[in-house]
Amino acid sequence: MTEALRAGQYVHNTATEQFETELAEFLGVPDVVAVSRCTAALHLALLVAGVGPGDEVVVPSQTFCATIHAIVMAGARPRFADIDPDTLCVTAATVAEAITPRTRAVLPVLYGGRAIDLNGVHDTVIEDAAHAFGSHQAATRVGATGALTCFSFGPIKNLTCIEGGALIPRTREEADTARALRLLGVTQSQAARIRSSACQVDGPGWPYHLSAVHAAVGRVQLARFGAVATMRKQLWRAYARELAPLGTVSLVDVDVELSVPFNCVIRVPERDRVFAAMRNQGIGVGVHYPPNHLQPAFARWRRRLPVTEATAQEILSLPFHPGMSKQDVKRVVSTLQVAVEEAAA
Repeated sequence: MTEALRAGQYVHNTATEQFETELAEFLGVPDVVAVSRCTAALHLALLVAGVGPGDEVVVPSQTFCATIHAIVMAGARPRFADIDPDTLCVTAATVAEAITPRTRAVLPVLYGGRAIDLNGVHDTVIEDAAHAFGSHQAATRVGATGALTCFSFGPIKNLTCIEGGALIPRTREEADTARALRLLGVTQSQAARIRSSACQVDGPGWPYHLSAVHAAVGRVQLARFGAVATMRKQLWRAYARELAPLGTVSLVDVDVELSVPFNCVIRVPERDRVFAAMRNQGIGVGVHYPPNHLQPAFARWRRRLPVTEATAQEILSLPFHPGMSKQDVKRVVSTLQVAVEEAAA
């Protein structure tokens, strides 16, 4: 961070490029394009994949609204797919059911950090891996599976830059296109622009670049990611042990052996009453996420999704931070047990 500040170039500079190189080495991929947030990565991924007006993108409704906004920003239409109730993720079967002749891409959300294998379902897969940095699909890291992959480095993500994201391109051409688009159509590197008296703009673009200051935070976080990943796995397993005796509560599976968990989500009857009781006891539970196909902004693309609609009434996110202790977990679960019993009475 100090080095980035002393450089005097606080926006995109060599610190950003160093972060991209280190991310590529960690993931085992040829290239990484760092951006300001995951929404920007999703927008760019859709554009480099050729998605545009008249196209449909198959996507789960069970995601943060940014995923759907990125599709609309590209000029395309979301085609909502249902999910598996045990994972809250799309499957090959639910995606296949949603595909139409207008489908240009499939955009799975790796909910909770769980990788999804859609091999053979569609030629263009763009992964919303905002939750899944560090996770694996079999022996391969998410990001190195051949799909266009988008990560989030926001303040509560597995790896944080305070705010940031990244796009993993499939080809050198896609990387070059994404780099131009992320910096308002400017194709020259930061170092080249400093040495030149002219700045060349070759096409459209957006201010999606990742600042050097945010990249510096990400580099420090990446260097200690192994320890953070271990803590997240241990925390999820601690929750699994404590929740096991609660018969009416089911834990959404993230496949912790292969995943670095982003959150801990349960399904519980009388969710709204349990939510209120937990908040009243100072436990910071949440709901992630209200289904997008039921939101006014996306009403024109609404279709019936029975599993999504049923699980949306039950899901509850428990406090999940790698700094939490086993005693913290015990307190959350004991409070949950009382709230569940009172809600059922």
